[in-house]
Amino acid sequence: MKTFIIGVSILVGIFAIFQVYLAVIHQSKNYNLVKSKENFEIRYYPLVTMAGIHSSTKSYTDLSRIGFSKLANYVSGSNKENKRINIIGPIHMDIGESTSMMSFLMPTTYTKENLPIPNDSNIIIKVISGEYVAAIRFSGFASDEKIREQIKVLEHILQDQGYAYYGNFRFLSYNRPYQLFNRRNEIIVTIGSWD
Repeated sequence: MKTFIIGVSILVGIFAIFQVYLAVIHQSKNYNLVKSKENFEIRYYPLVTMAGIHSSTKSYTDLSRIGFSKLANYVSGSNKENKRINIIGPIHMDIGESTSMMSFLMPTTYTKENLPIPNDSNIIIKVISGEYVAAIRFSGFASDEKIREQIKVLEHILQDQGYAYYGNFRFLSYNRPYQLFNRRNEIIVTIGSWD
């Protein structure tokens, strides 16, 4: 019995270390922090290249289910060069009025011109110009309801502080689906200026 308890304790310890490791290796700070107050940040994101896939869904959960496997196939080698691409976190999800999009950030060594061409013609490669965004962070597993609540929180902060914003609110997910602890999620939206 004592051996069993020790064995289980070791497995639990290894699992906990693995979960912390997942939280550390997948996060990427691909922005410059301009202003920070409590849970609210203004950031500058430089130009970035992304691989994305459109969908007609209005659900973040459905968009994740539909888009993730197709984009994961692309970066795992389902492209004209059969080349693996190490993506940068976070994963972006944007629900718009007429279309939605899930996108993976590409490493800075790639441009639109030198990224391998996807085998799936539904995957598009796009370049996002530098932009200022407002952001809030939240933890745990993200559901459509929780994401909508956080969008309202950010919208309220922006209105209270007099920031003009435009475009869709975007959900950012930093963690792998099987990571249970230390999950990081964010809502961002483009702002006109930050001063």
